[in-house]
Amino acid sequence: MALLDLLEISKAYETQKILVEVDFFIQEGERIAIIGKNGGGKSTLMKIINGSLAPDEGRRILQNGVKIEMLSQNPHFEESVTVREAIENELKELKNAKLAFDETLGKLSYDFENKELLKKQEELSKFLDIHNAWNLDDKIERVLQEFSLKEYEHKAVNLLSGGEQRRVTLAGLILKKPDILLLDEPTNHLDVYMVAFLEEMLLKEKFTLIFISHDRYFIDNIATKTVEIEDCKLRSFKGGYAHYLSAKEELLKSMQKSHEVLLKHLKSEEEWLRRGVKARLKRNEGRKQRVLQLREEAKKNPSLIRKMKLELEREQKNFNQDKSINRQKMLFEMYDISKRLGSKELIKNFTCRILQQDRIAIVGKNGAGKSTLLKVLLGELEVDSGTFKRGDFKIGYFDQQRVLLNDEKNLIETFCPNGGDRVDVRGRNMHVYGYLKNFLFPKEFLDKKIGILSGGEKNRVALALLFTKEYDCLVLDEPTNDLDIPTINILEEYIESFQGAVIFVSHDRYFVDKIAKKLFIFEGNGKIVESYQEYSEYLEIEKELKDLNDFSLLNEEKESKNTVQNRSLKLSYKEKIEYEELPFKIETLEDEISKIKSCLEDPKCYQEIGLVELSEKLELKENELEPLIERFLELEEKVEMINSSC
Repeated sequence: MALLDLLEISKAYETQKILVEVDFFIQEGERIAIIGKNGGGKSTLMKIINGSLAPDEGRRILQNGVKIEMLSQNPHFEESVTVREAIENELKELKNAKLAFDETLGKLSYDFENKELLKKQEELSKFLDIHNAWNLDDKIERVLQEFSLKEYEHKAVNLLSGGEQRRVTLAGLILKKPDILLLDEPTNHLDVYMVAFLEEMLLKEKFTLIFISHDRYFIDNIATKTVEIEDCKLRSFKGGYAHYLSAKEELLKSMQKSHEVLLKHLKSEEEWLRRGVKARLKRNEGRKQRVLQLREEAKKNPSLIRKMKLELEREQKNFNQDKSINRQKMLFEMYDISKRLGSKELIKNFTCRILQQDRIAIVGKNGAGKSTLLKVLLGELEVDSGTFKRGDFKIGYFDQQRVLLNDEKNLIETFCPNGGDRVDVRGRNMHVYGYLKNFLFPKEFLDKKIGILSGGEKNRVALALLFTKEYDCLVLDEPTNDLDIPTINILEEYIESFQGAVIFVSHDRYFVDKIAKKLFIFEGNGKIVESYQEYSEYLEIEKELKDLNDFSLLNEEKESKNTVQNRSLKLSYKEKIEYEELPFKIETLEDEISKIKSCLEDPKCYQEIGLVELSEKLELKENELEPLIERFLELEEKVEMINSSC
């Protein structure tokens, strides 16, 4: 049974149709990625699922008791609430349930046959299991560490940046684990290590999830189903992004084949129509209409096929083809450079050369110094020591503040500041609309002011404007943020055809793997490693090394702990009493469990007492026995260590 059903949903804003008679459902445990163009209806669908937006037509059916929660793009907090308090406030219901469970368990220890208490215990246990809320304090600590929020835990949330506030909200939601979690671009403002932790949590805790993301590796790793919104309709594909691409290609082949059959059929029908002998007869008017309809379909299909084919070619194009690259011209030369900001060392003794047509990704944790290196390259910051040389060339810079744009100008004024409606793009003189169509802007956007566009639309404008200028080197700061996947594909295409160097900061692993030929990896404390391997490969090796190191440290810690314990090891008075009494308690419980099991095997016995009551009693006794055995073994191991050290 689906947790949520949307049936024949339609939604329009004024005259613009967004969704037309779409059906959507989600089963428990599904993780559904919603993809499509910006403005195509992804956020609208999410809001209808959430219940915060009503459809114009259709029905939304939510199963009784199912709770949906959504990650806010602009979270709001009370004035003085701290980071830790904000997270804990989200978990009040779970913490209260744990307290109630412990209280019920305490009452059952002296009234273990109370059916009402047993039922309450079962309900609370099931609720805590579903939300995996048995050790919330440990989980809060971990999420504070993994999302780099530990240093701010006692700081007011409202004093943090927008990205940090989103991380606080995300932390609360993934610990709360609602029945259905909605995430809109959850990886924005997360570095790759935070994204890896988020992926781990979503998979390990078996979330039921609906999410929008442009991070194609994230979609591939998380999604059990991918839903594409196109032309106001939904199309579902099993699995993540790679499966979506493969299935879309098969769909394209099928459409091409159908189109070929259609053309053959149309040809024979038109031959009949041209004969015209009986075409005027009333009984043949229906066939005539079918021919006209076939013509219309034949007109529509090629454009749809071409459109799909172009998108797939952009995505699947081999970007590793050999090119005759002139690597003689040097743009930047850095020898032993260092840079501090306050007490923090961000760049330490870094040496490198950046040549014409280099493709360099600057990667690493948030706050490691990536933006500082960009500012050094742009001439906005000077190095503290070392030698930094820059050649004579033009730099095009794309940043998150979109400094190239003026909110008061419309698109025509932005691209044609000297009048007219044409723009030069790499030697080609194009109409503005013809060029902006490549960046997915419809004609009606040409007279819109920049100020009223969304963040994603402004990013598309800034990127489109960047590629109309003549530069020798592009410096891009998080260029894929707020872009949809079709636009990222276009960006990748433009970068690959760009003849100069490209230096960019990005946390998008797929984008980095696809574009970068070299990595500058910020490993912390000013250390920068230069690498030619794929970023995803580097991260995998880094994780394997960390796991090995953690394992080694754990063993060393355990050995060290055992050595210390052996030196001054003895049982306390309380432990001695416990060690002596535990065997009797264990034996007594084992006898009781044995009797209950014997009764369960005897129809006369279990009919007299009741199967349900016996089963509940057995479960309770077994739950009591397990910790006693564990404690006795722990004490016994300690006794053996004492004896061996004597």
